[in-house]
Amino acid sequence: MRRFATCLSIALMLALLAGCGADAQQILQEVRAEAEANRNSAPVASPSTVRSGDSIRVASFNIQVFGVSKMGKPEVVDVLAQVIRRFDIVAIQEVRAADQSVVPRFVEQINATGRQYAHVLGPRLGRTSSKEQYAYIYDTQSIELVPGSVYTVPDPSDFLHREPLVARFQVRSTGREQGFSCTLINIHTDPDETDIELDALDDVYLTVRNNAPDEDDVILLGDLNVDERHLGELGQLSGIAYVVSGVPTNTIGKSTYDNLVFDRRSTTEFTGAWGVLDLMADYGLTLDQAKQVSDHLPVWAEFASREHVTGIAGRPTETVR
Repeated sequence: MRRFATCLSIALMLALLAGCGADAQQILQEVRAEAEANRNSAPVASPSTVRSGDSIRVASFNIQVFGVSKMGKPEVVDVLAQVIRRFDIVAIQEVRAADQSVVPRFVEQINATGRQYAHVLGPRLGRTSSKEQYAYIYDTQSIELVPGSVYTVPDPSDFLHREPLVARFQVRSTGREQGFSCTLINIHTDPDETDIELDALDDVYLTVRNNAPDEDDVILLGDLNVDERHLGELGQLSGIAYVVSGVPTNTIGKSTYDNLVFDRRSTTEFTGAWGVLDLMADYGLTLDQAKQVSDHLPVWAEFASREHVTGIAGRPTETVR
């Protein structure tokens, strides 16, 4: 993907203006060992609805064909709103509506209980007439969006069916300690082109990280349409770690598609707590009712709300291949 990386780096710099010696097999073994250790130390569980100020929860949720039709089902919207309220930041995939009022109206439903969530909505993307959008929905009482940080990753060589949406968030802090900040890369790969896209996402990850030298916590999350053992060149990056391991993330419980990926050497704020939210168990739904909500389950990870100051200084320098 060398040509893609070169084109992407140039295009990204133009778009923003202002703004591996290790053996691959050894790296993969280290990554798998790290994920297994995390899994053993933090069993999968549903996040409680009561959150402490010591950590935040970042989630990813493919809300299958999220549009006017789904918004017209009050019982489905109610479950979706309850799900979002359990997290501080949620990366949403598969917003599929020409009507641009769908996400704002959904956020209104989330805030109907007195909460204060806001949203970021990317452009409509896709090579066919069936366009999709990425979104971020975040709790403004705990999280702030860094101004000028939102952009769609340029893809001049068209390796990606839906170019990722990037945004940077920071935990609100009233004390002397800096709140945890992170740059998120929201992605939904094409299930028929995962080999190509996963081999391009390593360059996306490095380019986004290199573009923000003051930010060492870069988290790629979304519907990858592959499990943790098939991450291609993305999974071969030095220090890369995945959160979800050995647990199905689709509603019927057959496959693992959704994940959060980051550099374990720099994102030391990861507490080790993660999970896949079981819609049926948590909300008393039948399988058919859960499938009305989505064919995917929300996946999440917990991070310390305080920034670890050693991250940037200790981050190894890597070049886009």
